[in-house]
Amino acid sequence: MSGARVVRTVVTDAVLDPDEHQRAVADDAAGAIVCFTGAVRDHDSARSVRALHYTAHPTADQVLADVVAGIAAQSDGVRAVAVSHRVGDLAIGDVAFVVAVAADHRRAAFETCSRLVDDVKAALPVWKHQHFADGTDEWVGSA
Repeated sequence: MSGARVVRTVVTDAVLDPDEHQRAVADDAAGAIVCFTGAVRDHDSARSVRALHYTAHPTADQVLADVVAGIAAQSDGVRAVAVSHRVGDLAIGDVAFVVAVAADHRRAAFETCSRLVDDVKAALPVWKHQHFADGTDEWVGSA
């Protein structure tokens, strides 16, 4: 088997549900489902973060779809993938990024999930505006 179904690629301001992503990729032929959940943490290095805001370029949905489709097409043994990135105001603990992969075996699921996380983070035109507890703020490049 070569190539996976892409069941979801979205950049959204809606709350992301990792369980929903896992259900979306479920496949009776898959022996493994791997899910990565990126959450807003309370620090960046030694600085306390109180909140952040993600902003996306208008092409972000298409960039995400293209990156995911390219990886899905090359993924042997992978049945389905779902990837979402949230934008807007997020609080500590909120889910910002979800990648779910269903595959015949765990190795393909883990490797594909890792590649999706890395490639999406490298290509997606999304920027993070961090707000620190000391009242300062900082823009960070691509999410």
